[in-house]
Amino acid sequence: MAEIAALVGDPARATILMALMDGRALNAGELAYAARIAPQTASAHLAKLVEGRLVLPAKQGRHRYFRLASPKIAQMLEGIMSVAIDGRPRTRPTGPRDAAMRLARTCYDHLAGQLGVALADSLAANDYVAFDGDGGQVSAAGMRFFGEFGLDPAGPHARRRFCRTCLDWSERRWHLGGAVGAALASRCFALDWIERVRDSRAVAVTPRGREGLLEVFAIELPPSPGWQANEIRSNF
Repeated sequence: MAEIAALVGDPARATILMALMDGRALNAGELAYAARIAPQTASAHLAKLVEGRLVLPAKQGRHRYFRLASPKIAQMLEGIMSVAIDGRPRTRPTGPRDAAMRLARTCYDHLAGQLGVALADSLAANDYVAFDGDGGQVSAAGMRFFGEFGLDPAGPHARRRFCRTCLDWSERRWHLGGAVGAALASRCFALDWIERVRDSRAVAVTPRGREGLLEVFAIELPPSPGWQANEIRSNF
């Protein structure tokens, strides 16, 4: 535990890990830019993170990319963030980026923030998913609903833990993770309900998404922060 805490506790390494929290792989240059450190310094930090099995390298052509070693790492980071800000006053004014992260963001490969928690609440209210501690069970009605929604939890995410909860650092409640959460996020991206925001884990809910979330899940979200309008980037 002390070894992992020491790895995460360095500000530059913490920033690198947070940059990988949306599940995508980034190269050393991109991570150096995110952490505002020299490329050589980033390489040294990445070597320690790889050695500590928090990050995995992957080579593609001439480039070497890095991603979080597993969803468990993302869950650990989300938990640390929840403890870190619990009961502490903000040290700087909040702005639209803070609001965007709280509204909707990715937590590795599933959805978090108000949107993630609202989706979990909706599934539970309809008896599609029953949550118990850090896990969950999908009912027969839930499997039928997922099939009708075009979601296949037993698809590319099948090797993951099927259904689990993840404590949301901004909402202080559970959102949905595991294979089910990952498949749900993928489906929302595929339907163009949500879009990634440049240089952020925040996701923007599109007008189509607001209609779909209200119709399918009875979810009505507050307006998205205005700064997102010119900073949306879709990778789908």
